[in-house]
Amino acid sequence: MIAIAVLTIAVAGLITSTVVLFLSIAGAVKFRRVARRDRETFSRLGKALPPVSVLKPVHGAEMRLKENLESFFRQDYPEFEILFAADEADDPALPVVRELCARFPHIPTRILVTGKPPWPNAQNYCFHHLTAIAAHDFLVTSDSDVEVGADYLREVTAPLLDPKVGAVTCLFRGKSAGGFWAEFDAIGQSVEFTAGVLIDNLLEETKFGLGPTIVVRKDSIGKIGGFAAVREYLSNDFAVGNFIYKAGYRVVLSGYVVDHVCSAQSFWPMWERQLRWAMGTRYSRPAGHLGSVLTFSVPFGIFGLAGAWMLGHPELGVSLLAVSLLNRMLECWLIGWGAAGDRMARRWVLLYPLRDLYGFVVWCASYLKKRSLWRDTNYRLLKGGKLVAVRADGSVLDPESARSANPEAGRF
Repeated sequence: MIAIAVLTIAVAGLITSTVVLFLSIAGAVKFRRVARRDRETFSRLGKALPPVSVLKPVHGAEMRLKENLESFFRQDYPEFEILFAADEADDPALPVVRELCARFPHIPTRILVTGKPPWPNAQNYCFHHLTAIAAHDFLVTSDSDVEVGADYLREVTAPLLDPKVGAVTCLFRGKSAGGFWAEFDAIGQSVEFTAGVLIDNLLEETKFGLGPTIVVRKDSIGKIGGFAAVREYLSNDFAVGNFIYKAGYRVVLSGYVVDHVCSAQSFWPMWERQLRWAMGTRYSRPAGHLGSVLTFSVPFGIFGLAGAWMLGHPELGVSLLAVSLLNRMLECWLIGWGAAGDRMARRWVLLYPLRDLYGFVVWCASYLKKRSLWRDTNYRLLKGGKLVAVRADGSVLDPESARSANPEAGRF
């Protein structure tokens, strides 16, 4: 009976993962088609594009920080400013920022030191203060580990000229800064994560934001209470887009794909970050996260091999495992390379099934923990994706203390 149950689960999982593969391919086709259409439409706007404020929190001397930030200074865009924020005046990232500001004196810049954030989500505290000093109504929020091309601002800003659009977000592909684990991290972003976003975009309207890029207007972010509205959430990017969608605006998935740089690292830092992302999804989208187990393929292939072997049909088991491996190799090629444009995906095709198995392990682990480490702070997740922060010095920031710490938060 156990063998039959295992085999049944395996076959069901392989069927669902195959359906997911075809849905992701259909999503990729739609994404490319819409991207071409939008690019043709927006290319005619030219000088009509509005002035933009780019908001950049920085924290520490990340790998490729200089190259990442410099790509934003090299934008082919009529008028924009870049605003930086750090928690402390001696943050190691600030000398890099000042060097770039000096090299590009024609681009308006400003550096803001916010102090130790009283909110559980430190990044949103930076975005809140940067919004208050932004000279322009169009705001581009982006992480410091993102690298873009010169046409980035043109493509991600144009959809917001439609007053019905309240936010624009972007797919991202992983870009390794060197080493096996950085590549292992990056290829998962280019394939597994991208496939999920493409399926969401195929089946329904985009209702969330993705951290590497979220573009808003001051009126749309103001309608939800500013960045203060998501100060309590671990997945603040998801929450920003979701709240803006619920406020009655459209959220647009841009056809532009940004590079999300994965630092050279050992296994454990990579594990902690991916587990934090999975935990954030588990708490912000519990039903979707639970159902995502059906998107994996290789674990079900292994179950199929075990179940069929116990029943005395090893050939069937090997066939089921082979189907699962082929499924993931096709996904790596068609989504990682075909949709995300990640050149690394072409040489990871044969190895990608290992990344699929690892993703399943991360999914399982996300149900075993309630705490996550980010920077020097431990976070305990609450229902709905909110969090309580415990800093290294022992100070505690929970949603209630966050509210009382800054009653004026959210006013521009």
